[in-house]
Amino acid sequence: MKKALISVSDKADVITFARELSALGFEIISTGGTKKLLDESGVSTKSIDEFTGFPEILNGRVKTLHPKVHGAILALRDNLNHQKQLMEQDIELIDLVCVNLYPFKNTTDKPNVTFDEAIEQIDIGGPSMLRSAAKNYRYVTAVCDKSDYGRVIDEIKQYGDILPETKKYLSRKVFQTTAQYDSYIADYLTDDLLPNILTKTYTYEHDLRYGENPHQKAAVYRENNNPYSILNAIILNGKLLSYNNIQDANAAINIIAEFDEPTAVLLKHMNPCGVASTEILLQAYIDAYNCDPVSVFGGIVVVNREIDINLAKVLNQTYLEIIIAPKYTSAALAELKQKKNLRVLQLDTNLKSADKMMMISINGGMLYQEIDLHSLDKNNLKTVTNSIPNEKEIDELLFAWKIVKHVKSNAIVLTKDKKTVGIGAGQMNRIGAAKIALEWAKNQGHIDGLTLASDAFFPFDDVVNIAKTYGVKQIIQPGGSIRDEDSIKACNESNIAMVFTGYRYFKH
Repeated sequence: MKKALISVSDKADVITFARELSALGFEIISTGGTKKLLDESGVSTKSIDEFTGFPEILNGRVKTLHPKVHGAILALRDNLNHQKQLMEQDIELIDLVCVNLYPFKNTTDKPNVTFDEAIEQIDIGGPSMLRSAAKNYRYVTAVCDKSDYGRVIDEIKQYGDILPETKKYLSRKVFQTTAQYDSYIADYLTDDLLPNILTKTYTYEHDLRYGENPHQKAAVYRENNNPYSILNAIILNGKLLSYNNIQDANAAINIIAEFDEPTAVLLKHMNPCGVASTEILLQAYIDAYNCDPVSVFGGIVVVNREIDINLAKVLNQTYLEIIIAPKYTSAALAELKQKKNLRVLQLDTNLKSADKMMMISINGGMLYQEIDLHSLDKNNLKTVTNSIPNEKEIDELLFAWKIVKHVKSNAIVLTKDKKTVGIGAGQMNRIGAAKIALEWAKNQGHIDGLTLASDAFFPFDDVVNIAKTYGVKQIIQPGGSIRDEDSIKACNESNIAMVFTGYRYFKH
């Protein structure tokens, strides 16, 4: 009689699976809570200690770590020497191993979990049995995922055994699962921000139609359950996000996270093309839109307040790819759904990201760094000019600074009354970025009282000299150039206030 060893932490669907196996002629060997559940459900089982002739010890820490278990799993059926040894040791073969592991990650994700509680959720016997079965997959079926129960039963019913390609697939899944499981444990036990060995695993979510371009294959994978993730957004209208949609949406929600007051962020190709904050969300959107009505075409809008019918009607006047908001009124949602291809997403944009680190792939490796969560305190601003900004002007400077943080370097942002009026992004030199932003603001009629933010210091006074001709009245920049005095002098000559942050915001 064939034998199946079943020992699962997640007991969903296991009764049906065990009952089907029993009906197909398998003897069921089981442990602890799984055995109790199966016995109570009318599925006949043999206990693991009856099978091994050795009792469970150490409060269940040792129960399946036994030669009769692993010999039964690892033995090669076509190896006469193996078969001889099994007979000598009175070891009966095990043909199927069904195990899912102690919920280590679920335990450590809980608030206030203790170290000892976490350690007790490190499964030892489960991974050992699965790995043994997966190694010997030609003869033993290894099942670690309840989603495979049906496939296993169907193939036994149809073919009398599991197909070789299915056994290999199940084996691969075991090693993927145990590798991920060990990575969770290693991460939990690692205190180093930058460890010598970095273990990260990702779980497949779904395929994408294509990647950055139509000739590139792509898929989405999840690392963790960070609630402030575009992967957790609810799609209320439209189809799945594309590769570029996800990149842009992720950039957009990171920008909106900088703001507490009602704010609208308009974004295209991972750069903001308009940002504004006001007490009335509709006005914030209009102000952000007016910064660059051209670039927002086919872009993304993200807000941090509920969208009502009035804003929805205005949004529908422009071709947009994606709208993201924490809530929508029923009337607003009905209005937006009139455009069947408009992706309408619901995500609480007032949350903060739980992620601390980020990675970027490079040829043959990756870069790994802390996410830039720095938030500038106005008390740490250093005014370096004769002209000193007042409280309202400082708020404007901080507003501009929050935005330039998220613009590709070299970056210059111009604002007025807490709305962007010009953005120069991703230029090879700073004066080029400044000219783009300043000319744009001028063409939109903004020629005085402007605030300028730069993501990095001024190596020369050229940005100040051009800024003063376009109506810039105050500047915020990191400072730290050996020629800071040149820019300070130029500001003093033109009665421009300038403050240093002491921090730069390069974004590549």
